[in-house]
Amino acid sequence: MSTRKTIKVTAHAKVNLTLHVVGQRANGYHELQSLVCLTEFGDQIHLSPAADFSFQIIGPFAAGIPVDESNLVVQAAKFMAQKHSKSLDCQIILEKNLPMASGIGGGSSDAAAVMKALSQYWSVPLPNVDELMALGADIPVCMASGLTLMEGAGEDVTQLSAAPNWGVVLVNPNVGVSTPAVFNALNSKQNPPMQDVAENCVDIAWLGDQRNDLEPPAMAMVPEVATVVDAISANTQCQVARMSGSGATCFGLFADVEHANTAAERLQKAHPNWWVVSTKMV
Repeated sequence: MSTRKTIKVTAHAKVNLTLHVVGQRANGYHELQSLVCLTEFGDQIHLSPAADFSFQIIGPFAAGIPVDESNLVVQAAKFMAQKHSKSLDCQIILEKNLPMASGIGGGSSDAAAVMKALSQYWSVPLPNVDELMALGADIPVCMASGLTLMEGAGEDVTQLSAAPNWGVVLVNPNVGVSTPAVFNALNSKQNPPMQDVAENCVDIAWLGDQRNDLEPPAMAMVPEVATVVDAISANTQCQVARMSGSGATCFGLFADVEHANTAAERLQKAHPNWWVVSTKMV
């Protein structure tokens, strides 16, 4: 048994600050254009040496999550072992702090984090973009940091800026939203793209003029999404409020973490059944 220590990697929540659906491919994949950030808050991957591979899930959102091959963490770990001809001589514990199926990249971010952990553990390189895409379309952007432009089906990832010092409030009404159903309910698959993203991405006013094209169909299917966006917007210091990804998690952007903390406390008090977190970008 090696003397290697436990490796801990954060699986950051992924927030789609914007999400413009600009087309659809013949294979059914949607052409997206999305400005993405990762937040300091997220799930945690704990990887430690072991004779045999084991995987378990702990944390507030552990209930009901499969620990078998259907979990992206297991798929990502086995892919790394196969790619680098290694035996999975480790125990992986996923600490699930993010709600499931909530539009903030939980599973993809967990997969990205476990690959980062194994890359450190075995001193091997990370997979390339095509390999990441084969595991999941959101995984490449979950490997990034700062403000990132994600285009295509998720394979074109460009870092535009370091993370601004904005405060971020994440709110989920503890309601799940089906991603395929939201995409199917889109009125148009050909919507206007963002203009001059690189020049404007750190301009919070510009950001407020952009869209999440999945927000209207999600609100029609799950009215709680509109309730959450309205509740976040009602905070006087909130600069932008919108849904992330295909929902139901929504976010509010604030000038700094202090204002975000105040807003989060107010929201949690008013809506004790909601999941509310105040955090910052990484």
